[in-house]
Amino acid sequence: MSYELIALLMFSSMMLLLLTGQRVFAVIGIVGAVAAFFLWGTGGIEIPFTATIKVMKWYPLLTLPLFVFMGYMLAESGIADDLYKMFHVWFGPVRGGLAIGTILMMVIISAINGLSVAGMAVGATIALPELLRRGYDKVMVTGVIQAGSSLGILVPPSVVLVLYGMIARQPVGHLWMAGVFPGLLMASLFILYIVVRCVLQPSLGPALPKEERESYTLGQKIALAQAGLIPLAIFLAMTGLFLTGVTSLVESSAVGAVSSILAAALRRRLTLAVLHETTRKTLGISAMFFWIITAALCFGAVFDGLGAVRSIEGLFLGDMGLEPWQVLTLMLATFLILGIFLDDTAMLVIVAPLFIPLAGALGYNLVWFGVMYTITCQIAYLTPPFGYNLFLMRAMAPPEVTLTDIYKSVWPFVGIMLFTLLVLALYPEIATWLPDYYYSK
Repeated sequence: MSYELIALLMFSSMMLLLLTGQRVFAVIGIVGAVAAFFLWGTGGIEIPFTATIKVMKWYPLLTLPLFVFMGYMLAESGIADDLYKMFHVWFGPVRGGLAIGTILMMVIISAINGLSVAGMAVGATIALPELLRRGYDKVMVTGVIQAGSSLGILVPPSVVLVLYGMIARQPVGHLWMAGVFPGLLMASLFILYIVVRCVLQPSLGPALPKEERESYTLGQKIALAQAGLIPLAIFLAMTGLFLTGVTSLVESSAVGAVSSILAAALRRRLTLAVLHETTRKTLGISAMFFWIITAALCFGAVFDGLGAVRSIEGLFLGDMGLEPWQVLTLMLATFLILGIFLDDTAMLVIVAPLFIPLAGALGYNLVWFGVMYTITCQIAYLTPPFGYNLFLMRAMAPPEVTLTDIYKSVWPFVGIMLFTLLVLALYPEIATWLPDYYYSK
């Protein structure tokens, strides 16, 4: 068999096994290990063993459990609840104000967590029942929460961008800064959509009644505003120390984790139950990431040995005669299709051995490509029938929110994300200007 055919057989075998419902890391790792054995005999067993040792010695991976711990600590200790109450009071008088406040809350939660799961949990359990009780349209607000939670994988400190940086060998600081303006642009477009919809159809997002607005004094409003200072202080302490060079990436993540514990203690909410639940969830998420990375390194090593990247580059640019932008479009479309079946981490580790070197060979900035990949992951999270966030919302939403409502709710936000993707494709400087400017100094 030719190397190209072996690579195709590996990829198709992996996709077929994924359809059986097996765990992603097991499928990727087994296909890589079995292929290595048949290609190179008993010596091929060294490939999965080397991948395991590499993960165990990969010091930057310590950032993952520390970032995840920080986010869950703030959520489990109720600090996120305080944050939502602040937005509830300050934005309530505006039509659609609670939905706008929900998007802003999601941005802040994203900036202290780096995952979409925590944002979805806070939005679906805290914001959604309150929005429905206030008479907000259930289809619109369901989409708001799903789209807002997806910002967690784009706004720094994005865990997905950390993983991308490790696999693509790109500086995490550059990737974080590259995600700032695209994330803020997308959040601003979400808010603009809410404002326009509620101006055209006021019944979708009614303002708080006048008597309820007047029940809060100015002093109470200022006191509630302090709820937003804790997450902001943690974010500034963590990223500020890292960007100024005082701490490394791992040390900054440790600063964030310790700061979240201190914040919970200062609010008198650091209980054994909170600590146990935070630790349990952190362990589950971290173990999943580590297994997937180990399997991906094994699979990628075999692909590299086969020369699959050079073969695909020759196919697209030589045999098919495609332009670089056409190849880029095909790669992004592949992310969207895979996102129907897989989460963002699985997508990254499956296609990283192929697409990242190919994007570099085509002359694309790999930091910019990482942001483009992340946005396509956000779109894939929301697209029916198997979008990741759709099922999370179905599991957490009240009974009156049906699966049909959830499917209908996401399309306006998918359109906004596709528009953002197009804008970044036309103007890459939106993502690359900030890291280039900062690190050139």
